[in-house]
Amino acid sequence: MNPLDLIEILRNHTVYIQTHNFPDPDAIASAFGLQQFLAYHGIPATLCYDGKIDRLSAKKMLETFEITMISKGDLDKMTERDLIVLVDSQKKNSNVTDLIGDEVACIDHHPIFFSYEYLYQDIRPVGSCSSIIASYFQSTHTPLQQKCAAALAYGIKMDTADFTRGTTALDTEMLSFLFTFADWQLVADMYNNTMEFDDLRAYGAAIQNIQIFDRTGFAYIPFNCAQALIAIISDFILSLDVVDIAVIYAMQTDGIRFSVRSEQNRIHAGNLINKVLHSYGSGGGHPSMAGGMIPSANLHLLGEDIHNTIQHTFLNIIAEMEQSQAG
Repeated sequence: MNPLDLIEILRNHTVYIQTHNFPDPDAIASAFGLQQFLAYHGIPATLCYDGKIDRLSAKKMLETFEITMISKGDLDKMTERDLIVLVDSQKKNSNVTDLIGDEVACIDHHPIFFSYEYLYQDIRPVGSCSSIIASYFQSTHTPLQQKCAAALAYGIKMDTADFTRGTTALDTEMLSFLFTFADWQLVADMYNNTMEFDDLRAYGAAIQNIQIFDRTGFAYIPFNCAQALIAIISDFILSLDVVDIAVIYAMQTDGIRFSVRSEQNRIHAGNLINKVLHSYGSGGGHPSMAGGMIPSANLHLLGEDIHNTIQHTFLNIIAEMEQSQAG
């Protein structure tokens, strides 16, 4: 779609840009980039989210790039007449809170698991949502400020793991495009001091109880920790030379959250977790990375030994997917 069509849809309305809950760097960069794009074309917009921004890297990003995001608890002025653009997220997904406003647009790079009719939809299978937003500046010749370009570049680098995960031609093209405009010192600064001391506790727990079955590694974190940290630890477990699929799950106050990584071409991580959690909760994602959740109300469905149920369910679905691919 033409990004300028979005401008006409939003004109003369109160506009909010909503990310998925517990926004990560790509979500923050995408929302900020879209906010700057809309502002140039005369559409002011407020960035919003549910959950918490609890990772040091995300907090540092807001400070470094001077980004303001409003949490759900402070959105007392939003009405049903206000328009929402979903960024790096989709309506009906378990990690996106249904706010009172009207979701008229969606810009995302995740697979579609629940269909929804938007007035404007731009969902592409690329490595980073920030790449899609960067393309809006390029295709419409919209001026791009240094700070915004740097934030988008950082979002691309983070969600593609520095171009080692799910990277497409658009991601590389947009980083090249952003290179001319970005303040690269800001990008470099984001890589310094982004781990908190308490993160070591989660790493320690995952390392202590990791179990590997036929190159699928499972690790459990028995206490509440940041959702983004669970994803980072899944990347860490996947780096082991004996692991092709990593499944990390952590007990949270609202249930069990999962992060899955896959280096096997035959195993689509998003489809895997969607199938596994179908009877317990919800999940989805990309071929190489995915996430999901079992809400507290459904934990009893796992039986007395939750670890045995989780491991056997994943391993059975993996075996079915491999057999399907082989056949």
